[in-house]
Amino acid sequence: MDTSPLVTAPAGTFRGLLDRGVRSWRGIRFAVAPTGERRWRDPLAAPDAEGEVDATAFGPVCPQPANPAIPLGEGTVQDEDCLSLNVWAPGDDAAARPVMVWLHGGAYTFGSSRQPMYDATAMVDAGNVIVVTVNYRLGALGFLDLSGAVPEAGFEGNLALKDVLLALRWVQRNIAAFGGDPAQVTVFGESAGGGLVTTLLATPSARGLFSRAIAESSPVSSVYGRERATRVAEQFLDALGVDAADPAALRDAPVDAVVAA
Repeated sequence: MDTSPLVTAPAGTFRGLLDRGVRSWRGIRFAVAPTGERRWRDPLAAPDAEGEVDATAFGPVCPQPANPAIPLGEGTVQDEDCLSLNVWAPGDDAAARPVMVWLHGGAYTFGSSRQPMYDATAMVDAGNVIVVTVNYRLGALGFLDLSGAVPEAGFEGNLALKDVLLALRWVQRNIAAFGGDPAQVTVFGESAGGGLVTTLLATPSARGLFSRAIAESSPVSSVYGRERATRVAEQFLDALGVDAADPAALRDAPVDAVVAA
């Protein structure tokens, strides 16, 4: 029995796992999260991989406060460059299965695609679907909008949403190689993930990236305008102890300090 399924997609060749009759590929990079002097900038699509990629281990999760209510899994590593996804597929090679893309919750601050509760083995086996779980940037790294508080510094906003859009574009380009139908993509999420789903419904650049949506306990009231975003950014700068006139200090701030602020 093949215990290390191999798939060749436009993005590269990925070797995964076979567990309880379900294949999975983990930690596939779909984008690069700019860090350091490029922190708070739009994600960049990951380059196509060369050679065979070991996709048997989950990737890093976005830096976040410890929360015992949201266990991230044994051996979890935190890193700003955290934009990876995981694919689960039934054990046979039938093609054109429906695809479900999961956006995890966690109050926009906690969680990841690798949480043990999001293991999709049982769902894939029972539902005969492809499941993709996605990382996106969290907290200040993914949702802070500095454009009002620190104008003309080159900072960009809606970063977590842009992370998700790149993941959905990766799915459109590559999921057929895993047995999925890119014309039958459902995006679904809970809590913060549900908020991202409802936001995607109102985002013109998401058109054509999915055909169905499920928002579970979606807090639509947590989508705010520029004025409130500026107030939040000013409070963040105070907590971090950085002056708005010194954007370089923002980029250089240790990630632990950013998370704490």
